[in-house]
Amino acid sequence: MNKPIADIRKEYTLATLELDQVAKDPISQFKAWFEAAIKSDVNEPNAMCLSTINSANRPSARIVLLKGVEDQKFIFYTNYDSQKGKDLINQPFAALTFFWPELERQVRIEGSVQKVSSLLSDEYFNSRPKGSQLGAWASPQSQKINSRSVLESNLKDLEKEYQDRQVPRPPHWGGFELTPDRIEFWQGRASRLHDRVVYEKKADTWHINRLAP
Repeated sequence: MNKPIADIRKEYTLATLELDQVAKDPISQFKAWFEAAIKSDVNEPNAMCLSTINSANRPSARIVLLKGVEDQKFIFYTNYDSQKGKDLINQPFAALTFFWPELERQVRIEGSVQKVSSLLSDEYFNSRPKGSQLGAWASPQSQKINSRSVLESNLKDLEKEYQDRQVPRPPHWGGFELTPDRIEFWQGRASRLHDRVVYEKKADTWHINRLAP
């Protein structure tokens, strides 16, 4: 390694974030930032880190894709039998983190989680490419397998089975929706004196404050 990790640093100078600039509602503020990320050609702007807690109270995190923001809720899909699926069913709280380095921005979201309706899961599953639909059946997500050939064999069998017919949604696959009660917007600033604005929901009212970096 040519450069020590501790010496890797970047000054943030692109923008500022002031309390009088943000929307009164954090969902509106998120949508504005999300649109800016899309317009700035951010690589996979809907990629987010999903953090969960398992039955042993150990945290676990992974990148998943946001698939909708509807009725003030953040929606994503997964295998309910996967580690994250089991975590969310047993401990129905989670955190989402978006990082858009091209804009020097980060968004942190916390809240409660529940499954979306079967109708909404069906609707999204039917919109997916057939390969993705078959993949949901082929992969015993988070389970140990001997080799990749297990997945390839499963997929090959499924391609034959559903060659001329529609692929149904697996009963173990569907969506979750996170209802936020805390959302923080972070804008990188020079000298590590970053701008942080947090929205916290209390008694159905969002309260906005600035945090020290």
